[in-house]
Amino acid sequence: MLGLLRDFGLDDFYLELSTRDAAKDKFMGSDEQWAVATKVLEDAATETGLELVPDPGGAAFYGPKISVQCRDAIGRTRQMSTIQYDFNQPAGFELEYNGADGQKHQPVMIHSAKFGSLERFYGVLVEHYAGAFPPWLAPVRVQAIPVADTFSDYLYDVAGQMKAVGLRVEVDDSDDRMQKKIRNAQLQKVPFMLIAGADDVEAGAVSFPLPRRPPGQRRAGGRGDRAGPAGRRNPRTGLRPENKCDAMSRVSIYTDMASR
Repeated sequence: MLGLLRDFGLDDFYLELSTRDAAKDKFMGSDEQWAVATKVLEDAATETGLELVPDPGGAAFYGPKISVQCRDAIGRTRQMSTIQYDFNQPAGFELEYNGADGQKHQPVMIHSAKFGSLERFYGVLVEHYAGAFPPWLAPVRVQAIPVADTFSDYLYDVAGQMKAVGLRVEVDDSDDRMQKKIRNAQLQKVPFMLIAGADDVEAGAVSFPLPRRPPGQRRAGGRGDRAGPAGRRNPRTGLRPENKCDAMSRVSIYTDMASR
C-alpha cells in the first residue's frame, strides 16, 4: 500500500491508529476482539518505521483502523489509504468457516482501501503536482506543433509512430500561430513538445524545446535554456541546432523518458 502511494510520487506520510472510545458502549465485537485487532494494527504500523499517531475515539463502531495520512507538496495533510477491521459484517451475515481444529469459527473481515475515494485521490495528485504530472502520468505526454499548417501531416505521421509504441501524443493543428501553440502546451503543462518545419521534413527530423524543469532549477548549461554548445537560434522557431534529431530517434527517446 505504501509502495503504491510512492509510485505516484507521494512519499511524505505518517500513520494514524483510530481506536474505540472507552466511554461509549455501542460497538460491534467483544472487548477481546477490539484489543487483539488494535494490537495487530499497532504492530503492523510499527514495523513500517513510520511515525504512528494515536487517534483515540476515532474508530468506527465496527472496528479499529489505520489510515495513511499524506502530506502534499505544500504540506497539507490528506487521508489516503485505510485498513479497517469490520466486526459487523461477519456477525450480521453469520459467516463461519471450519478451522484446522474441526470447529466452526467466525472469520475476520478487513477492508483495504488503497486509494480511498478515487475522486479525492485524483484531486490530491493534481494539487500535489500543480498539474505538471510526470510523463508516465500526464494525460498528454507529447504535443506536436507544426511551424505551419503544411507540416501537420508530417507530424501526424510521427505522432502515429509514437502512439504505436504506447505514447499519448496530440498534434495541435489549430489556427493559432506557432508561438501561441507552444504557449498553450506550456500552460497545459505537457511534458514534451515536438516542432516540425520545412528543414525538419526535408531531413526526416523533428525539433524540440528542452523539457520543462522545476521552478528555479537551472540546466547544466547555466542560464536559461543554454544547454551544451550555444548554436544560433532559428529566428522562426527559437530553437538551436542541437535541439534537432532524427524523428524515429525522438520516438525512442520519448518512449524512454515517458516511462520515468
